[in-house]
Amino acid sequence: MNNSIYLRRRGKICLPAPLAEERLPTNVIAAMSKNLESLGYGLSEQLIAALRSLSMDQLTSLYQELISDLRKSKGADHRFQPMYPNFPTQVMEMSAGELYLNAIVHYWSRGRLLPLSEIKERFPLLDNVQLQMIDLGDEGEFERLFGQIAGSNASLSEQDKEDLSWFVESYQNGVGALLPEAIPQKENAAFLCGLLIRQNPNALEFVEKYARTATDVLRIAVAMSDGDTSLAAATKFKTFSRPERRMLLALLDRQTNSTEDMLRWKGRWIRLGERLHAGEFQKRYPHAAASFDVLRNDLPFATFNGQVERALANKDVDAALRRLGTRPGDLARRLDHLLRIGKSPAEVVSAFGASAIQVSTPVLLQVRNHFQHRHLRDKMRVFFPKGNLAKVQGIENTLPELPTEICGAVAEICRKTLSDRFAALPALGKCYVDPELANYVVPFSQRSASKALRTITRGSRMPLPASEALRFFVWWKNGEDRTDIDLSAAMFDEQFHLSETISYYNLAAFGGYHSGDIVDAPEGASEFIDITPKTLLEKGVAFIVIVLTSYTQQPFVDLPECFAGWMARQHPNSGEIYEAKTVQDRLDITANTQCAIPIVIDLLGNQVIWCDIALKNDPHWQNNVAENLSGIQLTLKSLVEMTKPNLYDLFTLHAQARGETVEAPNDADTIFSVANGTPFALETIASEYLQ
Repeated sequence: MNNSIYLRRRGKICLPAPLAEERLPTNVIAAMSKNLESLGYGLSEQLIAALRSLSMDQLTSLYQELISDLRKSKGADHRFQPMYPNFPTQVMEMSAGELYLNAIVHYWSRGRLLPLSEIKERFPLLDNVQLQMIDLGDEGEFERLFGQIAGSNASLSEQDKEDLSWFVESYQNGVGALLPEAIPQKENAAFLCGLLIRQNPNALEFVEKYARTATDVLRIAVAMSDGDTSLAAATKFKTFSRPERRMLLALLDRQTNSTEDMLRWKGRWIRLGERLHAGEFQKRYPHAAASFDVLRNDLPFATFNGQVERALANKDVDAALRRLGTRPGDLARRLDHLLRIGKSPAEVVSAFGASAIQVSTPVLLQVRNHFQHRHLRDKMRVFFPKGNLAKVQGIENTLPELPTEICGAVAEICRKTLSDRFAALPALGKCYVDPELANYVVPFSQRSASKALRTITRGSRMPLPASEALRFFVWWKNGEDRTDIDLSAAMFDEQFHLSETISYYNLAAFGGYHSGDIVDAPEGASEFIDITPKTLLEKGVAFIVIVLTSYTQQPFVDLPECFAGWMARQHPNSGEIYEAKTVQDRLDITANTQCAIPIVIDLLGNQVIWCDIALKNDPHWQNNVAENLSGIQLTLKSLVEMTKPNLYDLFTLHAQARGETVEAPNDADTIFSVANGTPFALETIASEYLQ
């Protein structure tokens, strides 16, 4: 049992079997609850009642574990000491000249000298914060988390992988009972196979049911080598043991059409073949050896993709449809191209309709969304490239127009196919679907998602809490050399034009304040920015982009620790500068880049846009926010204008197919709502509602 995982994913904990002969007094539980409140958490009535049944030793052990996990999740296990310890008042009261001279002295001393400041007593926190309740859980629900994460129809994040690893290592041979019946996402299946092989050398009985193609075998070899199972990046393969080589070759030998599949990743397979020594086992695994022979000696071989590409180049839609009809997923992905080059779009739509039942749910949702919004010429087309780096790419919508009725017909095919598919699932009864879920994007891919206090899909929008000030923060520690991480806020108007920047070179502007630039963090350092939404709106600011840049050029991934986030402060001059109780979001910054955007504030919509984006910066002189404005501006425009499948539409499809919708949660048997945490249970969404 791991309460850290359970608490993070469900907001629940399990208790040990009670050993106490008498119930603990209420004042003991009250003291525990009071300490948790300082971090923004409370205990449910059910959990309080159960805690009183524990012995004092049990409660003490549980409390120590719980408080440690919560402090770490909120960043409260670190010491926050900005350049100006009486921030924000101290910066407000200082002249531009004083701020400049203090910065110069700090830079000349290479970060050793900080301004002398008398630390003033701060007034106790006045903010009234709504507590997040911790509830009582059970071991059965906890164990089901493993199947939900593994069975997700979205790629896994690093946090997901760590949690799966804990289950496999802890349950060992017993993990087989927790495995889901199917793992639809091939990357996830490969990663899990890699875990099972490390834990049990005789894992072939588990692994072979997840290896359906040669590419699946390649992914498993990549997973065993700790590589990127999305295959977006090349992997340096490990030296496999002889039993491992036999296992991989046996899996490959039993696949059909393995040669064609291997040619898609020819270079990877040649490198893997050098590790597997297929010729040594030629008699035992003849099909695998023959496929390697084609790759190594460039023997002629007609591939499926080659034939499709030739047909498309010749605008021979009939030939393309004949080939693609055998692979419905590929047909769905190439549908727009086929409709643009064909003389009879209706035939293409008909072919898609005949094969849509074999297309996966995520692809159908994305195809439907594409054709529903294809006519929006003023919106950018936004893509999140595959890989372990969180990137976003936005381009203008220059697609040739298609007849509205054709787009509508494709979207309707997707809707009808999904509805029929969902109708076969267990009934949901009366369902309430919260309209606010339209602001949350469906989680198709989480492979590059950062570890965070709460994780949602990029581009999702959360309501901005009522507050006088928003306080952004970063904490980092030096890598192998002196490390200078800069926190900046770039402000844009409604047309995405830059209005102002608050950064190390501009500590006070537009009623916003920076806590001072620290350029060395041997024991850790922090920077803060306070902004007042009301003031910025009055000055025409529509969006605030929070930017982190590594001025000293180290990639974030090379730092021992770096995290960022934001607080909503009703009374910014009360309480400590860093009040864990007021932290809304905190996420680790670990990308292999030198520039990152954790969030965007949409002041006009009164929303927070979840970004978690890494920029490939190319500064001409200094690595700061000013030198990265073009990438920042494009990222902002892409995230604001993008149209992706949302959770409201997904859950409405399920509700209509599996029950009936109602207008109020009190009338519902099943509730999909922001209030009950629906958009944050990503493993549940991806495993139960994307199948």
